Amino acid sequence: MRFTPQLLDEIRARLPVSEVVGQRVKLKRAGREWKGLSPFQQEKTPSFTVNDQKGFYHDFSSGKHGTIFDFVMETEGVSFPEAVEKLAAMAGVALPVHSPEAERHEQRRKTLYDVMELAAKFFADTLASRTGAKARGYLADRAISPQTQLQFRLGYAAPERFALKEHLGSQGVPVEDMVEAGLLVSGEDIPVPWDRFRDRVMFPITDLRGRVIAFGGRALEKDVPAKYLNSPETPLFHKGDNLYNLTTARQAAHNGANLIVVEGYVDVIAMVTAGFAGAVAPLGTALTENQLALLWKMADEPILCFDGDRAGQKAAWRAADLALPHLKPGKSLRFALLPEGQDPDDLVRQSGRGAMEDVISASRPLADIVWSRELEGGNFATPERRAALEARIGELANSIRDEVVRRYYRQDLVERLQRTFAPEPPRGFAGQRFGQAGFGRESPGRFAPRAPGSGNRFAPRNARGPVVAPSLAPGPYQAASPQLAASPIMRGQRSALSRREALILQCLVNHPWLLHDHLEEVAALELSHPEAHKLRAAIIAAFANDHHHSPDPDEQAEKMRADLEASGFLPTLQRVERAITTGAVWGARAGAAREDVLSTWAQLVALHRQWHSLLRELKDAELALGEEPSEANLAWLKDVKARMAEVDGTEALIEGFGELSGRFQRSV
Repeated sequence: MRFTPQLLDEIRARLPVSEVVGQRVKLKRAGREWKGLSPFQQEKTPSFTVNDQKGFYHDFSSGKHGTIFDFVMETEGVSFPEAVEKLAAMAGVALPVHSPEAERHEQRRKTLYDVMELAAKFFADTLASRTGAKARGYLADRAISPQTQLQFRLGYAAPERFALKEHLGSQGVPVEDMVEAGLLVSGEDIPVPWDRFRDRVMFPITDLRGRVIAFGGRALEKDVPAKYLNSPETPLFHKGDNLYNLTTARQAAHNGANLIVVEGYVDVIAMVTAGFAGAVAPLGTALTENQLALLWKMADEPILCFDGDRAGQKAAWRAADLALPHLKPGKSLRFALLPEGQDPDDLVRQSGRGAMEDVISASRPLADIVWSRELEGGNFATPERRAALEARIGELANSIRDEVVRRYYRQDLVERLQRTFAPEPPRGFAGQRFGQAGFGRESPGRFAPRAPGSGNRFAPRNARGPVVAPSLAPGPYQAASPQLAASPIMRGQRSALSRREALILQCLVNHPWLLHDHLEEVAALELSHPEAHKLRAAIIAAFANDHHHSPDPDEQAEKMRADLEASGFLPTLQRVERAITTGAVWGARAGAAREDVLSTWAQLVALHRQWHSLLRELKDAELALGEEPSEANLAWLKDVKARMAEVDGTEALIEGFGELSGRFQRSV
């Protein structure tokens, strides 16, 4: 047979069906599938579907169904060998030369599969025997039950140098086959080959069809050179092209489970045992391009789970750099960082499934990882340094090969730059212009990244939070209405702290966990009062400098308040309390239920942004009416004022939130 099943599997693994079909059919995403018009007959309503996870297309109008090879044969009228050759070229897969030697090689592979199966059974039997008592003790200490051992076909390699060799020899397996399968160590300086794996717990590695192709062995003694030892490269096994638990995870991902990449065999087993069936692991190496292609064939956004230490962070950065050039519409990665000093196995055994669910639910998109890496530890106090940052970010975006994804990454990164380095909103009084002394000028400290050295969290330096400047045109800044003149923007430092800003700050002080998911949102909020700016910066800095966040929300709040008071912010905290003229906003107060806090926070932020947007629109409307007193401009001004009144009324509905905190909740 010219084309082996392994070759066809490799081509299918590298080419999603949607990519091949998409060259001839305009496809649109529809849930887990893609839809388009039939390429086989005329139709107006799409009835042609493509499923990348299952690896086939189906045309309901004509009844045709098949793989990428069938599609090329159907649409281009070529033979099967010609279709394979075309798709192999697309996938970058070298085709074997058709010869008797190739046939012998394929038969050889079949023989090696049999050898690996015999070895796996021998290791499993040894684990169950008296010889495997020590290995069973190790597995029991890792909470790997006998049932799980059978599920993953775990085994044990005895300490003797020739145990496996003698067993396979008794089954009629030649020594040459054992060497070629990677089970024995041989060489010119080794007169008698011996067992590669000795005194190790054995983890069989399988291919997409569930056949054993290699082993990973975990040493039981501490003084061995390699804690983990994997099979070498063989005709069956290429470690950069496969993943541990691939077959099971592929089915789980198809059924809707998260596809989660962890670092080791035991981590995968712990994850699967805890209910995360879509867990896989690389095979002793960093993630490769071929493994990334396998992951994207199973899921659009696999989650890479790394240790929370510095090494884990660097591994996340390497994975991000690997993925960037290969991003495609809908295909990306998410990153989950574990608590420092814990791997998935530790976390699941000590804290249960819920703790791992929290880690997974807090996973961050690829763009966040790239952005935080570029800002970490940097000093951007000068225009030249900020320009260098922008140039680096431009290079990262340019490395993305797909034009559409590249365009959206450029847009996203530019917006992040603007949010981070936007100048302070002007605080001028009526009649003063932008750019006059004391107004609209940048302080060098404003452009330093937030809290360098704090991992992926950033705190503004010089107690000034980055905010987005209002889109006001240069020129006289005149208070054209009593309402605008009374607004916090116009009152500047003479103003009292507004109730809404006080509630926002109270939420952050009493519920610091909000910053885990809303840090950039908090940093970008337009706060009018200078004391609000300072307190926000102090809150973010305290959060960033606390590297060991307590899992107890009440303890987090106590520590946050203690840190702020120690930094001299007690008078500001008291001013915040005085500015809150109602006690009915339960979600901002200490002890509120998480759902109530999130509801209140979402309402506060939405109304705050809407209010500032309306203030800017009000000024534009008043200026327009002053320049052209038309009915249209007057109607615009009245409409803006009416909407501002509606915002005031809507804000009152925040009061009373708190059903889950034991209080009546009003519907909004």
